[in-house]
Amino acid sequence: MTTPAQASLLVERLDNVLVITLNRPRARNALDIDTARALDGALSELYEDPALRVGVVTGAGGHFCAGMDLKKFPVDGVPVVADRGLGGLTRAEPTKPLIAAVEGAAVGGGLELALACDLIVAGSGAVLALPEVTRGLIPAEGGAVRLPHRLPYHLAMEMLLTGAPLAAGLAGRHGLVNRVVPDGEALEEALSLARLIAGHPPEAVRAIQSLARSSQDGVSGASWRLQDSLGAAFFGSERPLPQKGGPKLPA
Repeated sequence: MTTPAQASLLVERLDNVLVITLNRPRARNALDIDTARALDGALSELYEDPALRVGVVTGAGGHFCAGMDLKKFPVDGVPVVADRGLGGLTRAEPTKPLIAAVEGAAVGGGLELALACDLIVAGSGAVLALPEVTRGLIPAEGGAVRLPHRLPYHLAMEMLLTGAPLAAGLAGRHGLVNRVVPDGEALEEALSLARLIAGHPPEAVRAIQSLARSSQDGVSGASWRLQDSLGAAFFGSERPLPQKGGPKLPA
């Protein structure tokens, strides 16, 4: 399956790997509700088709994802899908490995999408940030829950409390990113990893993925319930449009 180039989400099958591309480059691939639903549908295709083994999530136009589309926030709200979270990904339980191929900005909800994947490959110029605090918000789709379990606590808290970005190289040195490659090569490197994983027996891959994900204390139900309780005050219907802020993004 290959989707039309004008669609906000592109889906391409490369043998047993499904490549899912956020395709709103003028908005740095920020998520609106239509794109979120399309992403959810593509993930369902991946999980339900036995011929597909691994998914790669990436972005068009030199950026991964700049989070939710603030211009559409007053109408769309947060672009979550049912109980599966942002884009049908951040609260889901993937049954097949997901690799984020990150170029440029992975900011706010964009970084939360990447954190929900099993592996992350980043271009050397990628910018990883959770700038919600600079807009008077909180990361409400797993950012504040997952990040302190993926980075040293104090480094994670610096990102969360200041909104400052983390360079891809430093993210790689601390294990947040699996591989850092020259800009423009993240997708190809992610595909190399995907093909390697897809070559292993799928039953073993699924069992290992399930076991590893179950061991992550940071995504326990209690953590998510607290996040949602706090987040309700920041994303309620009476909340004004979030203020612009955060790190300067690459062009």
